[in-house]
Amino acid sequence: MNNEEISKSLNTQLSLDENSKILVVGLGETGFSVAKFLHQHALSFAVIDSRKKPPFNDALLQDFPDTPVFTGQFDKTPFDVATHLVVSPGISLQEELVQKAILSGTQLISDIDLFACSTNKPIIAITGSNGKSTVTTMLGLMGNAANTKTAIGGNLGKPALDLLNEDVKLYVVELSSFQLERISVLNASIATILNISADHMDRHDDIASYAAEKQKIFSGDGIMVLNDDDTLVKAMKRKERKSFSFSVINKKGFHLETQQDEEWLMSTDQPLMRKVDLSVEGLHNVANALAALALGTAAGLNTQAMCNALRSFKGLDHRMQKIANIKGVTWVNDSKATNMGACIAALKGYQDKVILIAGGDSKGADIQELIPVIKEKAKCVVLLGKDAEKIDKAINGSVPSYRAESIKEAVQIAATLATKGENVLLSPACASIDQYKNYQERGDKFIAAVKELAA
Repeated sequence: MNNEEISKSLNTQLSLDENSKILVVGLGETGFSVAKFLHQHALSFAVIDSRKKPPFNDALLQDFPDTPVFTGQFDKTPFDVATHLVVSPGISLQEELVQKAILSGTQLISDIDLFACSTNKPIIAITGSNGKSTVTTMLGLMGNAANTKTAIGGNLGKPALDLLNEDVKLYVVELSSFQLERISVLNASIATILNISADHMDRHDDIASYAAEKQKIFSGDGIMVLNDDDTLVKAMKRKERKSFSFSVINKKGFHLETQQDEEWLMSTDQPLMRKVDLSVEGLHNVANALAALALGTAAGLNTQAMCNALRSFKGLDHRMQKIANIKGVTWVNDSKATNMGACIAALKGYQDKVILIAGGDSKGADIQELIPVIKEKAKCVVLLGKDAEKIDKAINGSVPSYRAESIKEAVQIAATLATKGENVLLSPACASIDQYKNYQERGDKFIAAVKELAA
């Protein structure tokens, strides 16, 4: 789409024109991508952030020096003037001035809405409590392997607006519940919810309201890809819509099946590739691969190219990442497991018991759902962070537990507990923000501590 077509689309779908006054709330990576887009399309905007010096403050002042910028606190005046609000995903819509503006009739839009209005190329939208970054990355590799120039981003990597490019033939966007709760015009060509388990319960009232936000990804009339093993997701199927399914339990759709003593990834009765040829471990990664194959098939990608891409995919950093084998003990970094469901999936992927390092900020989730799998799969648990005591109380002595003040100390404790042939797994089941900048920093600290141990 050219600029004229985009302007027309923005006006038709979001009532944006030269008279609009847009307030961008939050000047992180997403907020800055919105500022660049609005400037490019000659739309009037101001930026506000409660931090004294937000991450992209200097970049904004350098690139767009005439932009009104309010920092240090949320000032009422720009909210009163705005016709449209673009609220970054990291900021709750329950923020007092945001709520007042919306209730007074200010239109809430999002960077994903702006993105959806600005392209006529197919968009594959992916969400879920776990696995969405893995599936998004798999699909990006598949598209490019099939000679379909594919761009991936959204909640993973680049903000959606930074992906826009006339050369791109297929967009794959990962979307969080916070992004989905503020969309209004997304009609993805193909969409999936990979799974639903309790996450971000500090921002959502309950699992039902969390699932309802996720379900917004199916707005419109595109193809639905559904997890046949997840009751909440399966119930979202709509008879009037074309759909595909994937399962590691049932023998239909994209599934797992044993043929001549080997497990195969299948499409209905068609063998696609051997399970053993996947370079990533765990049954949850088989489900991710099946989901990616279903999405790629819906997009018309070549099957052989998709399977070749899966064979070459080595997994994401901080997601079931093997770090080292020291004296027969394998150390695995799953720092990206920031919720209970991700930790449960990681533990279930092991046949033998593991030494689990967990803890951090549980974000209001119900820790009890983690306990049965800890009892089944953990030899012992090393706990750290804000909710260590909460997790310890829930474990209630069912497996031995130890406390650490830092990742480094947790690694040192785990090293004294592990014997040859065992696995030490960092899979926190919690966010990292109580102790670290993000899950990447937490994972990097774990890697550094393990390497120090090896030395």
